[in-house]
Amino acid sequence: MQDVARRAGVALSTVSATLTGARPVSAATRARVESVMDELGYRPNALARGLATRRSRVLALTYPVADSGLSRTSAEFVLSAAAVAQERGYQLVLWPFAAEDADGVLDVARRGLADGVLVMEVHAWDARVAALRGAGVPVTLIGRTADDADPDVPTVDVDFAATLADAVAHLAALGHRRIAFVNHAERRLAEGHGPTVRAAAAYTQEMLARGLDPVQVCAEESVAGGRAALAGLLDRAAAPTAVITMNEDATFGVAAELAARRVAVPAELSVLAVVSSPAVAGQTVPPLTTLHAPGAQLGRAGVDALLALLGTGEVPAPVLEPCRLVDLGSTGPAPRGAEAGALAAAGTP
Repeated sequence: MQDVARRAGVALSTVSATLTGARPVSAATRARVESVMDELGYRPNALARGLATRRSRVLALTYPVADSGLSRTSAEFVLSAAAVAQERGYQLVLWPFAAEDADGVLDVARRGLADGVLVMEVHAWDARVAALRGAGVPVTLIGRTADDADPDVPTVDVDFAATLADAVAHLAALGHRRIAFVNHAERRLAEGHGPTVRAAAAYTQEMLARGLDPVQVCAEESVAGGRAALAGLLDRAAAPTAVITMNEDATFGVAAELAARRVAVPAELSVLAVVSSPAVAGQTVPPLTTLHAPGAQLGRAGVDALLALLGTGEVPAPVLEPCRLVDLGSTGPAPRGAEAGALAAAGTP
C-alpha cells in the first residue's frame, strides 16, 4: 500500500479509504489510486482488510439446493446476486442448507464468515429467518414470510398476485374459460413454501373474480410428476383448454405428455409457464410462452437491500416485481365446441 500511495501522490490513509470505503474519496483520486494499483499489480489482502474493518466483504446466500437442485430460473437470481455483489466489492458464497436446517445456517453465520445473509426459497414460517434474526445476523429475503410486513427485514420478491392475474388475463383474453394450474408438489404447499402458497392463492382469487372454476393440481418436481398431473387434467370430463404451470421440472413433463398424446399446442391446448424463463421454455417442443421471472432484477435488489442494511442500519422499502410475458407461441385462441371436449379422450391422433 505504501508503494501505491507514493506512486499516486496520496496519503496511505487515502489508499486505505479507497479500498475500504471508510471515508469518502473523490472520484478523481479514486481513479488515480486504482490506476496505480493496476500498474503495480497490487491486490489487497482480503484477510488483512477484514481484520482492519471487521468486515469479511463476503455475503452468503442460503438456498436449499438438495430439495430440487438449482434450477435454471433460480440460477438467474443467484448469478445476478453474485455479479452485483462483486461490483460492490463483495463476494457471494452459497450455503446450501435445507430450509428447515436453521441450526446449520446459524452455526456458520456465527463464525463471522459473512457480513450478512440472503435467504431464498422462503417459507411462510421460516426457521432460518427466525434463527438469524434472533442472533442479530443481518438478513435480507428474496421472498417473503407470512409476516411480510415485518419492518425489520428487507424483502424483495416476485409479485405473485400480479403475475398470476396476468397469466389468467392473458388466457381469458384468448377466450379460455377452463384454465388449470399445475403448481409445485403437495408437500411444498403443506410446508408453507412461499411461492407455492402465494401462487395458489393468487390463481384461485383471479379465477373466482372472473366467475371461472379454479382447477389446481400439485405435481411432484419431476418429469414423471408433470406427466401424471397433465394426464389427470386431460382425462377429466371437462378437460382444460389452457394450462398454467409453475414447476420447472414438471413443466417438461407436461410437454412430454402432450407430445405422447399428440395434442397440438396451442390449437388444442394452450400452455403458459409462469415464474420461468425463455431459456427453460425454449427446451421444449414447441417452445413455451412464459411469464419470465425477474431473477436479474431481484438478485440485484436483494444484494443492494442487504448492503443498505449493513451500511446504514435502515431497512429499505420492499421490492415486488411481476413477471414479464415472453410470447413463444404456445398460447392461442381457445378451441371451439367439440374440439375442447375432445381433449378428454386425447391419445388418438
